[in-house]
Amino acid sequence: MEKELTVESAGHEHHHHHQQSHHSEKIKKNLTSRLNRIEGQIRGIKGLIEKDTYCDDVLNQIASVQSALGGVGKLLLENHMKSCVVEKIQSGEHGAIDELLTTINKLMK
Repeated sequence: MEKELTVESAGHEHHHHHQQSHHSEKIKKNLTSRLNRIEGQIRGIKGLIEKDTYCDDVLNQIASVQSALGGVGKLLLENHMKSCVVEKIQSGEHGAIDELLTTINKLMK
């Protein structure tokens, strides 16, 4: 069953369709361990800022986190395309392509 939520954000209305995903345990573990590592890196960056670490070093750590988060996004996108998007198209939901393109545009900003 699909629920629609309306979220007010910065004066814009967003409609989110909450649907279940079905990642394999292997993919879930991979995504979770990557996100745990990123979470640790972000805590490290906060510590660097609190310790007045040289800005260039902090910026390099930020670049590293952004790269790692991009890797999580790519992995998730790949799995989304191979499973959810394919299933939607096969069941006649061709709006899945527009949804995917919108998401890809957000990821590539």
